[in-house]
Amino acid sequence: MHLRYKDFFDIPVDNLYGAIIFMDYIKSKNFKNPVIASPDIGGVARARYFANKLGLDMVIVDKRREKANESEVMNIIGDVKGKDVILIDDMVDTAGTMIKGASALKKLGATSVMACCTHPVLSGPAYERIEEGDLDELVVADTIPMLKTSNKIKVLSTASMLGEVIRRVHNNESVNSLFETNT
Repeated sequence: MHLRYKDFFDIPVDNLYGAIIFMDYIKSKNFKNPVIASPDIGGVARARYFANKLGLDMVIVDKRREKANESEVMNIIGDVKGKDVILIDDMVDTAGTMIKGASALKKLGATSVMACCTHPVLSGPAYERIEEGDLDELVVADTIPMLKTSNKIKVLSTASMLGEVIRRVHNNESVNSLFETNT
């Protein structure tokens, strides 16, 4: 039996997608040749949402283990040579897979690699991996308090989005329309 978050509530519930706060930031970067990337097969729908909203192509980082207890092998599905890659994920915990993905993308010729993640868990060696790894920038929402600061981490506020949601609920307007995939 698969439970959804709405199964736990007996009142109307909307899923708020914090990822929409990243759209303007990505546009402000004025990348010359941007492409959206999913860090794994499971994140394709999320990455496709961004690609559609921004009118960009998409690539996929395909990771697999050759043998038990061995490091992941990263394969890139799509062309990243000369492109500014924007990895889209829902959360980053230890940052291991993200840093390996950034390295694989750069080895195939990516000009830069930026990641956007809604929830910055950033546990264990995450900060060190981000500082030392091939990821140029990690952009996160302020959904979890940051334990440290880093020149490579940019925190974006969810306040405007939450304020708009509150306004819409108060005025009995659609909340879901904030997150529709149509551009």
